Amino acid sequence: MTRPSLPAIIAVPVAVAALAVLPSCKPAAPPSEQSASPAATPASQVSATPAPAAPATATTQPVSVETPAAPSVAVTAPDAVAPAAAAPATPAVELKDPVAKVNGEAITKAQLDEAFNAAVESSGAKAADLTPDQKLSGYRQLLDELIMDKLVSKAAAGVEVSDDEVNAEIAKIKKQFPSEEAFAAQLKEAGQTPEKLTSSLRTMLQQQRWMKSQVKEQAIGDDDAKKFYDSNQTEFQNPDTVKASHILFLVNKEDSEDVVKQKQAAAVKAAERAKKGEDFTKLAKELSEEPGAKESGGDLGFFSKDRMVPEFAEASFKMAPGDISEPVRTQFGWHIIKVTDKKPAGTVPFDQVKEQITSYLKGTKQREAVQGVLKNLKDSATIENTLPPAK
Repeated sequence: MTRPSLPAIIAVPVAVAALAVLPSCKPAAPPSEQSASPAATPASQVSATPAPAAPATATTQPVSVETPAAPSVAVTAPDAVAPAAAAPATPAVELKDPVAKVNGEAITKAQLDEAFNAAVESSGAKAADLTPDQKLSGYRQLLDELIMDKLVSKAAAGVEVSDDEVNAEIAKIKKQFPSEEAFAAQLKEAGQTPEKLTSSLRTMLQQQRWMKSQVKEQAIGDDDAKKFYDSNQTEFQNPDTVKASHILFLVNKEDSEDVVKQKQAAAVKAAERAKKGEDFTKLAKELSEEPGAKESGGDLGFFSKDRMVPEFAEASFKMAPGDISEPVRTQFGWHIIKVTDKKPAGTVPFDQVKEQITSYLKGTKQREAVQGVLKNLKDSATIENTLPPAK
């Protein structure tokens, strides 16, 4: 189980958290496929199950337009890093202090270093592996965020946020942890205090509320949604799909031939029981060695041919609804497959995706409006940036 972590807001200074008022707005994949399909692994990857994955297309995957509560930067390590013993020392990047002034208010070198170190740590990179140019690129991006954060914080300073509202946010965070002690331990590990967390959350809520007051609700009509739909027809196409369940008898790479034959014999018996009329879902819960089979009953939902390993896909798409296969061997082991439904290729009807498209277009307009507010703030400010300019 992954250990819960405190939000980035407590690790580094708050960035433009006001953007978080915007929803995730990109339309999801056509509901005829996504609604029944569990997340899964493409055929090119090794997995304990060939369960299908939803296709990733430009307009069908949900994309969040929220900005993190803390500055973040993608830090890319060099393409080739020599062994540590032979690597030359990375020259230090010299920064002036302060690194910037915003309307006369300083952003110190220490503040930028704190944000940079937190970003590097969270990315999994090592600062020692970064070139001076990479470090400066990260510093520039983070400083831009800190500058904008200062501008928004100043504009939102007069917004009232009650203690109850802040405490409610803290309570939401604490719910991620098994106990108060675990929460306190993570807070301490992050080098933070309850007081600093409270202050950061108050600032975040102020920024969100202020930004919401600056951005009006964006109206999107049915005509706008239909125009988008008609202009992006390829994004609403579904391939031929099959809905199937399976019973898996796992075979590991290191298993002997005797084990492989034993698993095959078990698969043959399972197929015989299924063909005699035993409930396939119950059989999968009883016999399948797929992780999660007891909960899913072997149901893989709808999937397209390219989402499965070749042997499984070929067998599934040759079958008719209601058919039960003989044992099928794949890299995962032996499968008994039951096809329960099929859908031919076609275009998702507009009515099924209208709401998603409307949400996406509305979010796009809101994001543009937010960017306009931020641009006006920056254009009207006096900003001194002492970082070396980009080459």
